[in-house]
Amino acid sequence: GIDAPSLEGFLFPDTYILIRTYTEEDIVKIMVNQFKYHMKQVQKDAGVNFNIREITTLASIIQGEAMFADEMATISSVYHNRLKQQMLLQADPTIQYILPGRSRRLYNKDLKIDNPYNTYKYKGLPPGPINNPGQAALAAAANPVDSGYLYFVANGEGRHVFSRTNEEHNQAKLELKRKRKQKRKI
Repeated sequence: GIDAPSLEGFLFPDTYILIRTYTEEDIVKIMVNQFKYHMKQVQKDAGVNFNIREITTLASIIQGEAMFADEMATISSVYHNRLKQQMLLQADPTIQYILPGRSRRLYNKDLKIDNPYNTYKYKGLPPGPINNPGQAALAAAANPVDSGYLYFVANGEGRHVFSRTNEEHNQAKLELKRKRKQKRKI
């Protein structure tokens, strides 16, 4: 079994060929076994000293943040760097997880919600996964690239701009805001 209060995060997202006679329990077992199979490989190749729950929790945040697999290890590096420096993760997907209806758009009031999953308020990883991460996110959580990045901002096209300092980060946000305004004028 899985040592967790729920199976969230531990049901591996994949395409499954199922037989009509399978029970819900059979299907859950298949998905959990697939997770264990992939996690075994991830742990074998891991470049960090995280347990299964920690890898899966971080991978779920990465999965919620990244639209493209080629950015996952860099996003992972930002979170690992922030954890090492005991900074807040400030991960939008954790806020979206706790919102009713799980809205993509966040407001300042949302960042103040008192909930252990609120990574704008509580340091470290949240209590558990926020979704069921795939292989790329699991691998990225266990093997971040070596970067000095501490910040990133979505560029509005599914990718991110990464920064090492808060000053660089604020500059990137201003530049992206300026570009969005220009697009609206066109």
